[in-house]
Amino acid sequence: MATNRRCTSCGLALTARGATSFPCPDCGDAGLGRCPRCRDQSVVYRCPKCGFEGP
Repeated sequence: MATNRRCTSCGLALTARGATSFPCPDCGDAGLGRCPRCRDQSVVYRCPKCGFEGP
């Protein structure tokens, strides 16, 4: 799994404290990233490989 260096929701670089990256909870193949703002506001993200949507 490649680590995503940008927020999957907004595209912001994952440099701020509180940013995270993780494998897709459904397929486990894609690397997803979340910036602190999108995590805090529960902004929807979508896996580019399988289409899984979260938060």
